[in-house]
Amino acid sequence: MSSLDIFTGEIIGTAVLILLGGGVCAAVTLKRSKAFNAGWLAITFGWGFAVLTAAYISGGLSGAHLNPAVTVGLAVKGATSWSDVPVYFAGQILGAMIGALLVWATYAGQFRAHLTDPEILAAQPAEDGMVDQKAAPKAGPVLGIFSTGPEIRNTVQNVATEVIATTVLVLAILTQSTIGGVLPADPKGPGVMGAMITAFVVVGIGLSLGGPTGYAINPVRDLGPRIVHALLPLPNKGGSDWGYAWIPVVAPLIGGALAGGIYQLAFA
Repeated sequence: MSSLDIFTGEIIGTAVLILLGGGVCAAVTLKRSKAFNAGWLAITFGWGFAVLTAAYISGGLSGAHLNPAVTVGLAVKGATSWSDVPVYFAGQILGAMIGALLVWATYAGQFRAHLTDPEILAAQPAEDGMVDQKAAPKAGPVLGIFSTGPEIRNTVQNVATEVIATTVLVLAILTQSTIGGVLPADPKGPGVMGAMITAFVVVGIGLSLGGPTGYAINPVRDLGPRIVHALLPLPNKGGSDWGYAWIPVVAPLIGGALAGGIYQLAFA
């Protein structure tokens, strides 16, 4: 794989991942969407299918890491060169931002209708910063479409949850992939089992471990769309919750490195 292949593959793959993953969050969240209030099962399976699709598309170019935590785990394992890590990271963050923009473009009318709806506006934080906690989260009514947030704000627990969930994800990838990332880089096309296994693992993590923090398990999945949320000219969108933003970036990287270490100790 050349650096250009890695960069291009990660941009395309991560953009598709966020488009479909963020898209299911938008579909469930926005009131004028046909899937409004479809629930947690729709979100978890939507993200699983997002991983599956993105991996198939980008696997032949970059190995479909799609996640800096996966890249770090593979580098610790020795399956990815450390010199390629910055290229993977750059493609992933750019792809995540592109994907978030595409979510906004797809649901532009629903965003506008949702954020001008009287019931939504009534649940917005007041000018003095006070907010009815039963009516709306502090961070605003659509941030959950773009990024994650905890149900209970406890830094130690939130970090631990993301570390544990990401370790499960990356260890599952490391133990079933011997060449690249989610899929081996194969010019003949991506393999089937690697993507399917990883997609089911993501669904399982969402169902079992996603409740406390929304299972970012991917630094760029959270950071790239959060940046887009901050920049988009959406009316009444609420804040971007930058005080929490470091946790879904740092904790998954720790989990990825931890998974790589476990692999070296137990499986290598």
